Amino acid sequence: MLPTGGPFDWAAVEIAVPRPADRLPGVHMAGFRQRPPAPFGDIAMIAYPFLTVFVDLSDEGAVVYDARGRRECGSAVVGLLPDGLRAAGWGKVECLQIRLEPALAAAVLGASSELTGTVAALDDVWGRDAGRVRDRLRAAGSWDERFAVARDVLGRRLEGRARVDPEVAHAWRHTLTGRGRVRVDGLADEVGWSRKRLWARFRSQLGITPKHAARLVRFDHAAHLLAAGHDAAGTAVRSGYADQSHLHREVRAFAGLTPAGVAVAPWLAVDGVAWPLATRPR
Repeated sequence: MLPTGGPFDWAAVEIAVPRPADRLPGVHMAGFRQRPPAPFGDIAMIAYPFLTVFVDLSDEGAVVYDARGRRECGSAVVGLLPDGLRAAGWGKVECLQIRLEPALAAAVLGASSELTGTVAALDDVWGRDAGRVRDRLRAAGSWDERFAVARDVLGRRLEGRARVDPEVAHAWRHTLTGRGRVRVDGLADEVGWSRKRLWARFRSQLGITPKHAARLVRFDHAAHLLAAGHDAAGTAVRSGYADQSHLHREVRAFAGLTPAGVAVAPWLAVDGVAWPLATRPR
């Protein structure tokens, strides 16, 4: 069991976002500081089509993440499609959250496909670099300085490191911009590959099949429509689901909730503030 506490209150959390100069394409960052210190319990974290790095900057207290019975405390990396991921915390929680497009995560993390479906300690992924990055971020005097440090770290990790095939990156980007309403055969034709080759390369490099990626991206669009106040029937139509029952099945599969439960999920309630440049429902 995760630590229990009161209901999560975003009004008690300070949120910082980077200046344009500190942003990198395909990377979204936000800083969170909970004041006053207080426990919060068992928040369901909704599946998202980016990999997420949580850098714990707290002097006291910590956040615990749980996925498929695997628990990590403090700084962690969450891969695509975490199953039943939940979080809880206590004390004066302070962290930097970094969301990475899967096509970039292979270079930044070096193990994006192996992280699919689970949560791992950042120290296990980055080794000694994780501690050095935390020290630099904690020593920074402001969130602006922290974002600049993070941008420098991420930029250096992107330089000269193996990335996914351009064809795979194109297929991912098209899936994201098309809000999941794409055909694998069409993507293969666009990049000049066979369907079998695209399927195999996409899965080996991103840890997810093109079809499952499309489902995840479409779910993410639907989840944000629900959180923005759209009803389930209208969301199903706007997101390209066959009907409301189809939407219900996909929401249950990705979030373990009903559409009504996703609509009030605390994890989505702050997205418009913390991730102002991320894809938003239209």
